[in-house]
Amino acid sequence: MTIEVFSGTTTPLSAAATLIGTPTEDPKGSPIQEASVFSKPASHIIELLASRSATSSAVYIYDVAEQVGFGTLTKTWSSTMESTAPVISLQTRAGAGLSLVGRLSEGSSQDLVQGAILTAYTTPAGLASMAESLSYLPPATSNSRLIIQVPAVTTVGPSFALSPTLASLSATFTILPDNLVVLLSATPQESIDLAALSYKLTSFHVVHIFDHHGISRESGHSFVPTLQLKETPALGIPELIRWSGYQFFDYIGDSNAETVVVLLNGPLALMAKSIVTRTSGLGVVIVRVLRPWDGDAFKQCLPDTVKEVHVFDDVPNELCQGSLFVDVFGSLYGPSSPGPRVRAQRVTPTRTSSFLSDPAQFSALLTELSHQVPAATHLDASLTRKLLFFSTPKSDLSPLPQTVANSFSSTVSARLLTDHDIFSKSGGITADKIVLSPRSEGTEILPMAAEFPTGTADFICILDTNLLKSHSLLNQAKSGAIVLVISPWSSELPYNLPAAALSAAVEKKLRIFTLDAKAVSSGFGPEIGAAQDAVQRVIVYLAVLRLYLGKAASEPAVRKLAEGVALEVIQGGQLAKISASSWAALEEVELHIPPVADEGDAKPPSPLKQFEFNAIAVETDDGQTVINGSKVSSWHDAAKHLLFPSVFTPPTPPSEQVEEYLQDPSLRPEVPEHTYLVTCTVNRRLTPLEYDRNVFHLEFDTVGTGLKYAIGEALGVHGWNDEQEVLDFCKWYGVDPERLITIPVAANEGKMYTRTTFQALQQQIDLFGRPPKSFYSGLAAYATSPADRLALQFIGAPEGSSTFKKLGEKDTVTFAEVLQRYPSAKPGIETLCEMIGEIKPRHYSIASAQSVVGNRVDLLVVTVEWTAPNGTLRYGQCTRYLAGLKVGQKVTVSIKPSVMKLPPDNMQPIIMAGLGTGAAPFRAFLQHRALLAHQGIPVGPTYYYFGSRHQHQEYLYGEEIEAYILDGTITKAGLAFSRDGPKKVYIQHLMLEDATVLASLLKNQAGVFYLCGPTWPVPDVYEALVGALVKNEGHTSESAGEFLMSLKEEERYVLEVY
Repeated sequence: MTIEVFSGTTTPLSAAATLIGTPTEDPKGSPIQEASVFSKPASHIIELLASRSATSSAVYIYDVAEQVGFGTLTKTWSSTMESTAPVISLQTRAGAGLSLVGRLSEGSSQDLVQGAILTAYTTPAGLASMAESLSYLPPATSNSRLIIQVPAVTTVGPSFALSPTLASLSATFTILPDNLVVLLSATPQESIDLAALSYKLTSFHVVHIFDHHGISRESGHSFVPTLQLKETPALGIPELIRWSGYQFFDYIGDSNAETVVVLLNGPLALMAKSIVTRTSGLGVVIVRVLRPWDGDAFKQCLPDTVKEVHVFDDVPNELCQGSLFVDVFGSLYGPSSPGPRVRAQRVTPTRTSSFLSDPAQFSALLTELSHQVPAATHLDASLTRKLLFFSTPKSDLSPLPQTVANSFSSTVSARLLTDHDIFSKSGGITADKIVLSPRSEGTEILPMAAEFPTGTADFICILDTNLLKSHSLLNQAKSGAIVLVISPWSSELPYNLPAAALSAAVEKKLRIFTLDAKAVSSGFGPEIGAAQDAVQRVIVYLAVLRLYLGKAASEPAVRKLAEGVALEVIQGGQLAKISASSWAALEEVELHIPPVADEGDAKPPSPLKQFEFNAIAVETDDGQTVINGSKVSSWHDAAKHLLFPSVFTPPTPPSEQVEEYLQDPSLRPEVPEHTYLVTCTVNRRLTPLEYDRNVFHLEFDTVGTGLKYAIGEALGVHGWNDEQEVLDFCKWYGVDPERLITIPVAANEGKMYTRTTFQALQQQIDLFGRPPKSFYSGLAAYATSPADRLALQFIGAPEGSSTFKKLGEKDTVTFAEVLQRYPSAKPGIETLCEMIGEIKPRHYSIASAQSVVGNRVDLLVVTVEWTAPNGTLRYGQCTRYLAGLKVGQKVTVSIKPSVMKLPPDNMQPIIMAGLGTGAAPFRAFLQHRALLAHQGIPVGPTYYYFGSRHQHQEYLYGEEIEAYILDGTITKAGLAFSRDGPKKVYIQHLMLEDATVLASLLKNQAGVFYLCGPTWPVPDVYEALVGALVKNEGHTSESAGEFLMSLKEEERYVLEVY
């Protein structure tokens, strides 16, 4: 039979891959030392660059990063490559990032001497969890700083689809500290360059966000990590960005545009960049450096003709205001020159997915914004060819798409992206997309999702026939496309296809071919010198070439092209026989719709499922497949890992039967934590009334709530604002406290909650908190007085940094006071609530062991109060709330994990050092060890050091401590009351007295050291321990410091300081 099909773009002249597998770079040593050209995915190169010991002191890999396929290779390299930095795995939870802050804080003088350039891997959602902790980062130095590599991919929606949205960061960008740079990259070369640049910004901590949803995972791009080869000059951020070949902002489009759209660098920015070259009157600004925001540079990149600026912000829901809008508005709006109109385009995760899967929709929106006549704007070039392979993971034919892409890569650009769906079918489905296009300088790169929308594939190869029965695969083909089905069926195929699939094939006029590769390969024995699965891949490979090359194909020509690949698999002249057999076995199916039999009341067929990208797989050097961060025995298990992650975490022995308690959704619907409603039973002041510090003890009854906590964990208290202050504010603002208002739930797209104004302002809105810079810029838009508007804009602008710092750090002004200072700025109450944001829970170390106290949780708290420069007495919001609690009053709480936990072996010695209320977790430790001793369970030595100013006024839980000393629960106590004697004595002095035994406990008995309290004594305590090791265990100062750092990694040198 003669077969004529379409002719592909360019005939490959050589093949660079084999059908056995794809060669990889030698992992020994770092290939980034030389100006090599890579074809590996950019994300692999970023991992390689970030994990070198010459680049990072340590790499912290958060679980959420590994769940999206970033970090797995680093872990593998840590055991196979000597040049890999130490790797530490961390979980993402409340307080994520505190361990990084602790490592960089002045508490570790060894890190300050030797340098601690830390790298962390996390996702946008993980970065959002870390944001609050990052506010405590110490200043960055050339040898002490943090670089966070953020692969931009996030699980969204009930189907767990993966998306490049940054919606989870919409509220995060505004609270990041000033000494942190945020870089965003989109293309492979740019991603690698900015990853390298992030280690050259030696005076700043850096967050680098790159597209891991698609482009950075693709193979087939060539790039050179040139920045690694350059000596870095001593320049400021703008100059260093320009030195690297980039700008803060890129402007593309009409030089006389009246409409400009602004987007963060990423997939949508690449699409907009392509669209704007085909649309008159429109310009695009792509933001590459988000922090620090350079308002002057932004204004300078806009054309003078601009009248409207549309800001595209990733947001959780359409009612949230994005931080990019606030930055742009603050840069353009001034009292003397109002500037262009600035409008918000809020892009929810659902909208992001729609734009990527249907580029015409995004193109139509941009055309509408530019006030142009809508016209069809196609992003794909006419010379582009698209090949799509569907298979099941781990099938014998799964390496085939990589082989095909490599074969074409010598003469054309051949991009390959592999996605997985582990939910819609047991065992999973793999989709390999290949885009072939002419190779030329300056060719624009589009996200694969936009390059390859539904219904545009020129060629589809289905490597498992059963997929046609369950999934709508043929809808991916364009009209007249070629489809190759690897199946024993030929003429029987139409009778075995679902009616929907057959109708789609007929309607699209598809040309479907079948090939029984297994039957063909079985005709060749062991004389060909290859395994049966490799022979099958050669057979299918030959068929793919034949169908793709079309009229240009002949059996000898196809065989000649395949020699570079097949001769590495097949011996001698056997290729000619295999080629001839493959050629003969390829059959075209005559499509027709069979007559429908009358089946009476038979159940209608199930609708065909759609492929949904929800999993990323990483193949490690040792042959392991890691799916969504888990090494699993099957792809079906991968789905279970994602759906039920808690089932696959290491179990903890239950202390008692746990009853299931459901959370009341009306309790605190706006917070993501599981909350509990507990009852205050004790509120007792521990210090004398005349003493200037109010330290008090709280007890809460947890009966009926289901609240369980581990020793050392923290209690998150969702405190309320003062009732009278809220009522006074409502009166001043002119709003009825009983009026019902509806506010969006920031963490949930489209969800809202309704409260009275008083309830919202007292219980949920941080009205008396400290406003960030973005609040001033956002508030300026509502000021009717030119003076107020100008002042707010100035404070929110870069040039107003010193004024903002004075207001925040010295005057400690609140949101309410800012509103009262600029009374003409009065947004509506719902808008105001959204601008201010919610009260964050304050976390306090739990001062009790549940194994001892049962259905109770205790806290040890000191009130925070100070006097502002204007004489106003200030109070810490939550400690004021807790100090005023009455017995019987209900309190909303949540649980936060902590680094403060007892060692796994009860015989391990523990050394506790607590200052003031830092004694709280150690009370829980002592309660539990006393219980073990009472039960006859042996426990190791317990050393307790406590420090405060006066024994009479501030010996917290002194009676309990004395009892523990007497009964032997405490082996040795060191009590330092610094103001009671003629000479100040602190806990580090008492530790020096016990240097011999402390050094032995840590060095020889696997002891664990804990310090809890303020940060100021940490360097002295560290030096005391170093001195003890030097004096008694034969260490040098350097080796003692290294030993303590190793204890920190083993969680045996634990700091919880504030």
